[in-house]
Amino acid sequence: MDALASPQNAPVVEESVTNDLVELLFFAYRDFVGDPDRMLADYGFGRAHHRVLHFVYHYPGLTIAELLDILQITKQSLNRVLKDLIEQGYIVQKTGKSDRRQRLLFCSKTGATLTAELTRVQVRRVARAIADPVADEPKGAHAAAQGFLMAMIEPEERAAVRSLMARRIRDRS
Repeated sequence: MDALASPQNAPVVEESVTNDLVELLFFAYRDFVGDPDRMLADYGFGRAHHRVLHFVYHYPGLTIAELLDILQITKQSLNRVLKDLIEQGYIVQKTGKSDRRQRLLFCSKTGATLTAELTRVQVRRVARAIADPVADEPKGAHAAAQGFLMAMIEPEERAAVRSLMARRIRDRS
C-alpha cells in the first residue's frame, strides 16, 4: 500500500464514528437522488441531465464556461447532455449581448416545470430530515447540516460555492 494512502497517515478520529458517517452519507445520497432518478428515467434522462437542469434553472443565463466550472465535467460530457435537453425543448440557448460568442442557458417553461418537480421532491426530503425528531436540535439542524456540507467541499472551492449561492439569493431579491 502507498505510504501516503495508509490508514496510519489519516487524521486521528474515532474510526467507527467516521465509518458510520460515511455509510450514512452513502445511504442519504442514494435516497436523495433516488426520487429524481425515477422521475428522470421516464424522460430518458439521468443524473447529469438533472444537474444541468438544476443549475440552469436556479442560475438563469449561465454560460457554458460557468456551467463547466460548476459541474467539473468535460466539455464533451456537457455537450452531450445539453444537446439532449436543447433538442427536447427543456433548455434554451441565447447569444450573449456583450459577447456574441457566449451561449447563455435558460430553462424553457417545460424545463422549469420539470426542474421544479425534481427540486420539490428533494426539498421535501431535506425539510423532513431537518424537522425529524431524530435530530437533537431541529432548529439548529439546518445550520449544522449546512456547515457540515460546506466542510465536505474542498477548501479551495468553498469561496466559489458561497459566491454562486449568494448569486441565487441576490437574484431572488
